[in-house]
Amino acid sequence: MFQYITRRPRFLHDLREWAQKSRFLFFLYEFVLFGLKQGWAALFGGLLLAFILLSRVWYPGSEVLHRYDFLLIVAIAIQAGLLIFKLETWQEAKIILLFHVVGTAMEVFKTAMGSWVYPEECLFRVGGVPLFSGFMYSAVGSYMARVWRAFDFRFSHYPPIWITSILALCIYINFFTHHFGPDMRYLLFAAMVVLFYKTRVYFRVDQRFYWMPLLFGFLLVALFIWFAEQFGTLANAWRYPNQSAGWQMVSVSKMGSWYLLMFISFVMVTWLQKQEGLTEKISKRTKA
Repeated sequence: MFQYITRRPRFLHDLREWAQKSRFLFFLYEFVLFGLKQGWAALFGGLLLAFILLSRVWYPGSEVLHRYDFLLIVAIAIQAGLLIFKLETWQEAKIILLFHVVGTAMEVFKTAMGSWVYPEECLFRVGGVPLFSGFMYSAVGSYMARVWRAFDFRFSHYPPIWITSILALCIYINFFTHHFGPDMRYLLFAAMVVLFYKTRVYFRVDQRFYWMPLLFGFLLVALFIWFAEQFGTLANAWRYPNQSAGWQMVSVSKMGSWYLLMFISFVMVTWLQKQEGLTEKISKRTKA
């Protein structure tokens, strides 16, 4: 839908003219367009979550096909569709694939440690982890890459990428090591605050740029992922130990884990932007 609008500049011009009639109409126009762009950026994750919920009730071939294997086919089809219809670039797909591998490796470890389980059978799995689960991490990476492009992100006071990459690596390692030693997440949160407390992200809804503290933007994304996790566990796609006797709301503490994991995804997308030479441009053009 976003591309449908942007391909018709006359239609956009008419909407802009209509929105200029009052402050309320302008706010409404920007608010609706913001929501459409967010939905467009979250297309991968939204479609995958919809099929996870639907498959809890029914899916094609349920008599001969395991549910998780069906979701794997769906996830591959969604990813292929995004590339075929050029809704995602091959460069973005490389970063998303890397995040898929990173996420799957952590899933294998976490399920072995009993952090959560996948309660249903399937053919395509690694250890106790169905292969479709890696695409849930890919959905986060896809959103990050697409929202960056849709809102034309610019930054001020953004730390050097090599420093953020080291922090992302430390966060990833802590997801494993805290099972055997102290959990360093609070120090990692503190490091994020020190690095990013001045950083602003500037985003363009239509023609006007707005800004917010980047740390707050991370929190909003983590919050929506946590909401999505409520639906995923309600559909019994995976299950935490406290949900073994019946569904319960996923703990708010999990939002902190998603905050850290989402940061890893964001840093990976900055690698993509660096490859395209955009980090230098956005650092100099924070108030376009």
